[in-house]
Amino acid sequence: MGALQFTLLLYLTLLHSCNIAAYKDVDWKKATATYTKDTEGSLITEGACGYGDLHKASYGKYSAGLSTILFSRGSTCGACFEIRCVDHILWCMLGSPTVIVTATDFCPPNYGLSVDYGGWCNFPREHFELSQVAFSEIAKRKADIVPVQYRRVKCQRSGGLKFTMSGSSHFFQVLITNVGVDGEVAAVKVKGSRTGWIPMARNWGQNWHCNINLQHQPLSFEVTISSGKTLTSYNVANANWQFGQTFEGKQF
Repeated sequence: MGALQFTLLLYLTLLHSCNIAAYKDVDWKKATATYTKDTEGSLITEGACGYGDLHKASYGKYSAGLSTILFSRGSTCGACFEIRCVDHILWCMLGSPTVIVTATDFCPPNYGLSVDYGGWCNFPREHFELSQVAFSEIAKRKADIVPVQYRRVKCQRSGGLKFTMSGSSHFFQVLITNVGVDGEVAAVKVKGSRTGWIPMARNWGQNWHCNINLQHQPLSFEVTISSGKTLTSYNVANANWQFGQTFEGKQF
């Protein structure tokens, strides 16, 4: 192997390592965490990110509601966080193991209560409301609230992006789930066989819409995530697609 080839190989190896660790190098930040006393291992369906049944959306029991400052008006929906319980010898699991969760819901503030008792999601407090299963991996369930550290990590997803259609003849909406890498969708465009690329607006959570009739034509999507990477999935849905159906595209 020549010197130039060796240098190129070393560069590519380092670049790959940097990409893998991109979020891992982010410093740990302080927050707090509680959990919902559910029975299905997930937060409530139809949460503020619009994912509906979290098991069908592939997030399931490893989901979290975020306080106002972390939720950022829904733009953080789909992002992945690594969380560990710290600084509490009574409630934290031995060795401070971590759990990775997906932002799926909003933890609303309660300004009638103190931030130290009940008002845990009040602005500007950073707080995670975990599923019972996720919480149990880092702390004992007897705890009310625990101090944690968190950092952003890349989302590892199985399969491609999923596009769920809804709307009417002159209002088209798509819910985008199972997004890898950043997890957060920052911009979306849609293209029918009889249209150019049409920018879509965030309706709520990860639901995106445009006011145009796209029925009876194959649909393609261009999705941009928060880091600026863009992925185009051509002809994801065929011309016979129906509202309520879900289609799978490429993955980042």
